[in-house]
Amino acid sequence: MNRYLALAAVIALSLTACGGNDKKHAAPPASPSSSTTPSAAPSTPAGPVTRTPAELTQALLQLADLPSGFALDKDEDDGTKPFSAPTSRCKPLVKYLNASKAPGSKATATRTFTGGQEGPYIDYGLDSMGTAAEVDDLRAAYAKAVDDCSKVTLKTAGSGNTSMKVEAITAPAYGTKPFAFQLTGTSGPKRGLEYAAVVTGVGDVILSVGVLAGQGGELDPATEAAVTKARQVLKPA
Repeated sequence: MNRYLALAAVIALSLTACGGNDKKHAAPPASPSSSTTPSAAPSTPAGPVTRTPAELTQALLQLADLPSGFALDKDEDDGTKPFSAPTSRCKPLVKYLNASKAPGSKATATRTFTGGQEGPYIDYGLDSMGTAAEVDDLRAAYAKAVDDCSKVTLKTAGSGNTSMKVEAITAPAYGTKPFAFQLTGTSGPKRGLEYAAVVTGVGDVILSVGVLAGQGGELDPATEAAVTKARQVLKPA
């Protein structure tokens, strides 16, 4: 997220890892001297978790975590909004694609790697939402936005517009309730260009992985590695 899966600046030149500990602690056995069963104390919901950009950055994959041949992409997001929609039903998805961070994010961090001028480009993002419930709500909203929209338009500076097909795809099975989608150029200067992305939960943080100009097998291992690293560093409840 962050460049919240924003294919945006990436396409112009370059491109721009859940759950928590599932162990449940058993209640201590009642004291033998107890003559009655004590009533359970009402549980107090845990408050929102506060994350810092520095903490999220530490939880992102580093160059050393990737296979040889990749380099860190240092291109900056220039703030452009290249996506538009042919129908009002696509406005929510366009909003997400053009955003610089996840809606409602309290802190964000992103890092992009490139395998060369021809790609693949792999974008990793982490957004702190405060609670797992907020993560689930955003993931559901993103999935609905994709389901409601079949086509978006990508404007590339100096190249014109490209029509891109939108479709949900099978998500890598990592994190909490992972969801994935793909954009495919069907006409225009970027015809044939493919961008695949996944959003998934890591406790109170939503994680995104995007692959531009890949060979078709990068999204699964990229997501597994990203979720594993995020779990190890963030230690979500």
